Amino acid sequence: MKHLFIINPHAGAYSHEKEIRQSIESLSKPIDYTIYIKKQKGDSCQAIRDFMSQHPGEEIRVYACGGDGTLNEVAAAVVGLHNVAFTAYACGSGNDYIKYYGKPQLFRNIENLIKGTPHPIDLMRVNNTYALNATHFGLDYKVARIMNRLRRNILIGKRFCYQSAIAWVFLTGMNDFCKVYADGKLINKKDEILLCTVANGRYVGGSYCCAPLSSNNDGWLEVCLVKPVSLFKILQLINSYKKGQHLEDPRFEKYIHYCRAKKIEIVGGDTFGVSLDGEPTQGNHFDVEIMPQAVMFIEPANQSE
Repeated sequence: MKHLFIINPHAGAYSHEKEIRQSIESLSKPIDYTIYIKKQKGDSCQAIRDFMSQHPGEEIRVYACGGDGTLNEVAAAVVGLHNVAFTAYACGSGNDYIKYYGKPQLFRNIENLIKGTPHPIDLMRVNNTYALNATHFGLDYKVARIMNRLRRNILIGKRFCYQSAIAWVFLTGMNDFCKVYADGKLINKKDEILLCTVANGRYVGGSYCCAPLSSNNDGWLEVCLVKPVSLFKILQLINSYKKGQHLEDPRFEKYIHYCRAKKIEIVGGDTFGVSLDGEPTQGNHFDVEIMPQAVMFIEPANQSE
């Protein structure tokens, strides 16, 4: 078995390359591994293809060392590769997808990951690209776009950029305009929305449990559309939404449309866009389709740190 560690040196507050190298060298049993340091956005795919060409027929495990963006790249790269499984070494600013598994600290232990077990999981195809965790738009797209500007801000830093981006969007305009179709049925009678999440995972924004009922291997997309509400009402409800209680909280009943679907079609205006696993992408038409059990994800062994 061959192991490929793809390290994003810009993920999180600092580069984790040194600690990852030390952890690998300290494993109880040595492994055959290679480390690739990301140089630019999107280069993970070529790194994986090159590694496969050097080791034809070998079973390969790939470790995305970074945040959700790095994990998204690796997931997209291994679609259709039957001898490749992947996982996350969580050292990004959000690492939302792995919160599905409940214990993020397990994804910060190389020994756990090496001893982990691959399982088939679903993936979302979004036009000509992919999303692993969530495709979200409206307020969330605006927040993601602002976050990209704030990530390197010395004063705000990594830790508070999501909250700062939300505050900025609250002040400059929250709502967006689009039509959303779930398996061909229009689910918003009015074009104006606050936000909508099409989820395969459960969390966005570091700690917001947007899709508490989501299962990442059931062949369904979880769709939660929130209608426009006032800032005052948002402040009243946001804590319940953050905890994932919005689907059972009666205060949300008239503001939410929730459903499951295989395919979502989104039609927006000229300035419209969606966030794919936290990465903003502009466009006015998106098709989101579930790809059941399309890739193999390694769930870490449940052992102590």
